Amino acid sequence: MRPVYHHRRAPARKAAADRELARALARAIAAARAAGSILMRHWHARDFSIGSKGHNGPVTSADLEADRAIAANLRDAFPNYGWLSEETEDDRTRLQCSRVWIVDPLDGTKEFISGVPEFSIAIALAEDHEPVLGVTYNPVRREMFWAARGFGCHLNRRRVRVSRTRTLRRATVLASRSETARGEWQVFHGQLRVSPTGSVAYKLAMVAAGMGDATFTRLPKNEWDIAAGAALILEAGGCVTDLEGEPVRLNQPSVRLPGLIASNRLLYPKLARLARARPRGVVQLHRSDST
Repeated sequence: MRPVYHHRRAPARKAAADRELARALARAIAAARAAGSILMRHWHARDFSIGSKGHNGPVTSADLEADRAIAANLRDAFPNYGWLSEETEDDRTRLQCSRVWIVDPLDGTKEFISGVPEFSIAIALAEDHEPVLGVTYNPVRREMFWAARGFGCHLNRRRVRVSRTRTLRRATVLASRSETARGEWQVFHGQLRVSPTGSVAYKLAMVAAGMGDATFTRLPKNEWDIAAGAALILEAGGCVTDLEGEPVRLNQPSVRLPGLIASNRLLYPKLARLARARPRGVVQLHRSDST
């Protein structure tokens, strides 16, 4: 006979894990709001300095200040969690951690600099390499997207899900503004509706909330670009993979992923075939990051 204590301990472990995840979610939302206040102050004052990380990658003083605020909210509260942020030097001790915060304090820096209200703060939690929590916040539009495993996906106070669009011709695909400006989406004219949108994290959050049907890119992306959005989309009933169709695996030694495909599950098979195809006449994609 199976010991009775097995039945008693399993629910207790799950309840404890749920409480820990709920605490992490509350902290992540608070951290996103704190970072959002910083970004909005600089957004209105236009008082930030601009530097460069090379490869067409600008960084502002606002990025760095927001990163410090997020770290202050999360790292002391969860001392056993690892840390990976675009704006913090990677010491790789995270690779020994089961749970790891993955942060982009300002995704869509080009939009932020240009005055386009399509940048976001992205905070994710990975557990054993899987995205289990995601918070993406657009402070200009006051859109707080949040999700955690088993808690559902929400936009502010409303529960949301991915769209149910089935056909490519009716699908609205959120595309990189940079790639669109370079003409790299012209090849898909007549096959789907393309909507240029800034910030990878923001595009993924919009797909999770059904505000767009899909997004994809053939360019490599970093974990901090996509981790929060992956958690949102999975909890919203959608599908997100790298360009090769592999599930998103986080907290890896190399933080680069080979492209991205995200949509609802009805659209995904057709979208994946289109995203991976190399139609005649398609321009060679640039290797720099895009939004």
